[in-house]
Amino acid sequence: MRRNERHHGRQGRGRRHRVRGSLLAATVTAGLLLTACSGGGAGDSSRDGGGSKARSSDDFPAPAPAQPTGPAVPEGGTAQDDQKGELRETAPPPADYLSTFALDVDTASYGYARRTLADGRLPDPSTVRPEEFVNSFRQDYERPDGNGFTVSVDGARTDNEDWRLVRVGLATREAEETGERPPAALTFVIDVSGSMAEPGRLDLAKESLGAMTDNLRDDDAVAIVTFSDEAETVLPMTRLGDHRGRVHEAIDTLEPTSSTNLGAGVTTGYRTAVDGLREGATNRVVLLSDALANTGETDADAILDRIADARREHGITLFGVGVGSDYGDALMERLADKGDGHTTYVSTAEEARKVFSEKLPRNIDLTARDAKAQVAFDPETVDRFRLIGYDNRQVADEDFRDDSVDGGEIGPGHTVTALYAVRTKPGAAGHLATASVRWLDPKTRTPHEESGRLETDALDESLWNADEGLQVTATAAYFADALRSGGGSGGETYSGGDTYQEGDPYDPYSDTESRWDPLPATPSLSELAERADKLASTTGSKAVRQLADAIHQARDLRD
Repeated sequence: MRRNERHHGRQGRGRRHRVRGSLLAATVTAGLLLTACSGGGAGDSSRDGGGSKARSSDDFPAPAPAQPTGPAVPEGGTAQDDQKGELRETAPPPADYLSTFALDVDTASYGYARRTLADGRLPDPSTVRPEEFVNSFRQDYERPDGNGFTVSVDGARTDNEDWRLVRVGLATREAEETGERPPAALTFVIDVSGSMAEPGRLDLAKESLGAMTDNLRDDDAVAIVTFSDEAETVLPMTRLGDHRGRVHEAIDTLEPTSSTNLGAGVTTGYRTAVDGLREGATNRVVLLSDALANTGETDADAILDRIADARREHGITLFGVGVGSDYGDALMERLADKGDGHTTYVSTAEEARKVFSEKLPRNIDLTARDAKAQVAFDPETVDRFRLIGYDNRQVADEDFRDDSVDGGEIGPGHTVTALYAVRTKPGAAGHLATASVRWLDPKTRTPHEESGRLETDALDESLWNADEGLQVTATAAYFADALRSGGGSGGETYSGGDTYQEGDPYDPYSDTESRWDPLPATPSLSELAERADKLASTTGSKAVRQLADAIHQARDLRD
């Protein structure tokens, strides 16, 4: 997928960035969090409402029309600058009220942050991706009957006057019984380098693969590739049937050896997947590694360029599973991103079993290809808005309906959430935003769209009295924001060195703005921990309890 190669010339649209300096990485965007999507075919009507229910709408503003021409040249920059992921100083058009991004269901950033905090360390801010925190929690969005999405849009008022949090939720149909999905052809690329000898790495991988082998169907097939300083195909594509013992024997032979030539592993893995390609099956490469590449090619773009034909011609996507206390988060995220796939992170046997017994089977089947979302805010009621997170998933607004531009591949049983901070105009009333999702049917590649709208009167309720799902979303977003901003203890540190105190006027579009700036009405980590404790109690959710524990750990490390 070309998510990170997309046109960033208008990346600041709708966020009113006034960047100072010569060159900025295009991934440095204001971050707020996304979480919900729901589906249906084109022309289907959604549910109405100003809460989590929504209805389809043709009202202004509509999604941007497609511009399937050459690459867009950023204002103030060049196409060459854009390809390098860099932009020159520029200001977005004054009347731009669109926000467009590719859908994403990665969760590795949140899992790794929890592991790091449990080890008594604060995570590196560069590894904190808010959308992955938000999307780590299952949401109760209404689901479609068939492929595609339903769209839910809701929100609430923050304690900062005029600022609201708006949640866009997308959901696919529930996953069907295992026997009803297409057969799978899975090539496991397993890191057996010396670093994988640490408890909770290769031993965890072997246990998980063994359990998964027993749970797959007879018409599924498995191949195993290992890599250290070199790569080796330990098991060619093998239909399970009566051969499960052969797969178990191959798993049992896995032992850690020397260095980490991840590039060789991925290249050999895709070659093995192509050699064992099964027509009518879902073909996947599953990379299990700590992603600490230290031998051979270590650049994600270069690694994926080697197997570009396999990805594009055969549709073989990459599912990344990260392990280890020291973890190459950036490399794994980039590999999965460019490999049209997803990433997750596991640190315990329970998490590993869940990934290989639940998440991986859900990613075998697809309900939507190249899925993109576009939120159109109404300039009559909206003064400013800011998307939380999705820094690496931005899409040029004019490419929303350009189906040659890659989006996200989404399977059944998924929800996708996006969160926005929105400042409404004084006395604003009426239509606030229309959220649309566009995707291609996974078999016919026929495009479909679904939309939902939101009215201003749906945002009058206080955030901490709103729907529990929205509160969990906001808590995860505030937590991610605190971890990557360096704040969360009563005062937040701006990138420019100034300190934001709770209650100060909030303006994320000031001259000192960066993605590290705090969200509106940012609570201290102590207050956020109390909020999370209450949510864990009222929801009875184990996942929310783990979130509360992680916030407590971060607070203690900050004190």
